[in-house]
Amino acid sequence: MKYLIHITRVLLGLVFAVFGSNAFLHFIRMPPLQGDAGAFMGALFHSGYLYPIAILQIVGGLCLLIGSRFVALGLMLLGPIIVNIMLYHIFIDRSGLPLGILVSLLSLFLLWVYRYKFPALFEI
Repeated sequence: MKYLIHITRVLLGLVFAVFGSNAFLHFIRMPPLQGDAGAFMGALFHSGYLYPIAILQIVGGLCLLIGSRFVALGLMLLGPIIVNIMLYHIFIDRSGLPLGILVSLLSLFLLWVYRYKFPALFEI
């Protein structure tokens, strides 16, 4: 179980650190988006809203990569971003929904493993 936790933490941390860094460094070529997805992402990009989100993705991903002391902080920073990823893929662009579901499941698994760091959320 310990190895599964470490693999999940590192994998999720890498996903967010890499894709958050891509907003600044542009090392992963993204295809142009069409229709509602293109309009939505264009509005986020032109307003500058995407850059603070990318910074939070990088910081949250690095918190997951650093170690167990910062996992709770990383999950707290990435939680709203993961919710928005899921909502985007449910309502606007369904092509990335499997990856969104995978990221959501990985984060929920880590949230369950580190539930002792979130006592107010898991009190009955």
